[in-house]
Amino acid sequence: MKILANDGISKSGIALLENAGFEVITTKVAQEQVANYINTHKVAVLLVRSATKVRKDIIDACPTLKIIGRGGVGMDNIDVDYAISKDIQVINTPASSSNSVAELVFAHLFSGVRFLYDSNRNMPLEGDTNFDGLKKAYANGIELRGKTIGIIGFGRIGQAVAKMALGLGMKVIASDSFVGKALIRVEFYNDQFIDLEIATEPIAELMKHSDFITLHVPSQKGYLIAKAEFDSMKDGVGIINCSRGGIINEVDLVEALDSKKVAFAGLDVFMDEPTPAVQLLMHSNISMTPHIGAATVEAQDRIGTELAEQIITLLKHEI
Repeated sequence: MKILANDGISKSGIALLENAGFEVITTKVAQEQVANYINTHKVAVLLVRSATKVRKDIIDACPTLKIIGRGGVGMDNIDVDYAISKDIQVINTPASSSNSVAELVFAHLFSGVRFLYDSNRNMPLEGDTNFDGLKKAYANGIELRGKTIGIIGFGRIGQAVAKMALGLGMKVIASDSFVGKALIRVEFYNDQFIDLEIATEPIAELMKHSDFITLHVPSQKGYLIAKAEFDSMKDGVGIINCSRGGIINEVDLVEALDSKKVAFAGLDVFMDEPTPAVQLLMHSNISMTPHIGAATVEAQDRIGTELAEQIITLLKHEI
């Protein structure tokens, strides 16, 4: 039985699948050729990340498909309900990349509060001629300890962010339409831990009280944050989006940054990927990464292993 991992899969995942008797194909097939390739090679399982789109046309055109797997959390690029209606199993790996995304949130936070996004641009240009000037320009950083972080979306990733924030001595507040409260376990290297219960609150209250806001929500119809929301926030707030492009009005974000309402933003996702707006790319108060939240060696290894284990469980009687 053949598996097409069109957006790649870890070596550990490949090894598990091959040892179970599956043939794993890692050839990268162009989007417009995916259906033809699946039919030509009688592929039973299609694995994707965020690049390959699995819409109704591919589902209808590929009668050999038994499973569609998404390496990661969100399945915005798959017509999930339609696939299920056609008796195709749809799987993902919701827990595998939580820590990786949460760590990237703090990479952007540390970059923001210590001006790394700007100093990393200017040190190569002026470090040898204006060292003292740059030192003065970046001398007013702040600490995260003691500050309030507002987490919008309190699922696995939001809770992973909470654990790290608590470890840094931050106050954590959260908002979620489906989670009323969560028990957060902060673990230490010597097997000790502490448990803290965090209750969620209305998003409007969170925006008023947060020094930093980080987003961890599914795709939305319309913007979750636009001018009215920015206006309700503290002056000098920091905004992090390692969630979904299109949930922040990027024009309003630039205006909020220019007016200093927002001190800095950290963006891993953009409305117009893979061609983010020039106004964002050129802005001096935005820390940017190219949608790499889950792109760590450890996360990809966990994702590959988890996908493989699910596939083996679902299809072990059909090999």
